[in-house]
Amino acid sequence: MGYEDTGEGRPASGGTLVLVHGHPFDRTMWAPQLRTFGERLRVVVPDLRGYGETTVVPGTTPLETFARDIAALLDHLGVRRATLCGLSMGGQIVMEFHRLFPGRVAGLVLADTFAQGETPEGHAERNARADTLLREGMAGYAHSVLDSMITPANVRELPEVAGHVLRMMLRTSPEGAAAALRGRAERPDYTPTLPRIAVPALVVVGRDDAFTPVADARYLHERIPGAGLAVIEGAGHLPNLERPAEFDRALAGLLATVAARETAEDVTNS
Repeated sequence: MGYEDTGEGRPASGGTLVLVHGHPFDRTMWAPQLRTFGERLRVVVPDLRGYGETTVVPGTTPLETFARDIAALLDHLGVRRATLCGLSMGGQIVMEFHRLFPGRVAGLVLADTFAQGETPEGHAERNARADTLLREGMAGYAHSVLDSMITPANVRELPEVAGHVLRMMLRTSPEGAAAALRGRAERPDYTPTLPRIAVPALVVVGRDDAFTPVADARYLHERIPGAGLAVIEGAGHLPNLERPAEFDRALAGLLATVAARETAEDVTNS
């Protein structure tokens, strides 16, 4: 499993933040957040199974497998509790992690994602796309969705960001991406778990997200007790790359809330 850990080799304070990338990307999609937060707290950034430097396992990779992989990595690193931040598919993996291991979650950030289960149409579409990736590779898909992953305006105005997004997609293994698509086609409805989230939570979405619109973010926000909502202007599906300063400001607010709560609990238990 490929990963970065800013706590390796030095003491880390202020808790642990785990950043979970989306499809079809890798851990480098969190480069701005690693720069912002890596010096102030422990940040763990994994490549998911089938992506980046992590082993490719063809077939079907359910969200539960991704979540258990992250739990195993945290066990390996000696991390008991963490704030988890996931974007798109990563957000669904974070919801699955919370379903499986609620006691290990100190805070949740759900970015540009949605909770509802797959529809019959979506099930067929994801499996058909997996077949296409295995047959044709990543290039055609990557070029066709670039201006949906980030806004068309940002493709033009932020060429370095657009280039980074395109490179991540092009270097992703078709077998790994297809396995994830087949797993997501089988995903459950996380709506019933949302009212049970009892830790600080933040929902983030790009104002112009073509895949998970603001309505999906409001759906999450309305069902998670006490959750915050940040709508990032001038961003699409990847606001952490398109508008990193605004994304990081919202994330920093959530992390401050988590830290204050953890401190209060420590005082109460001491």
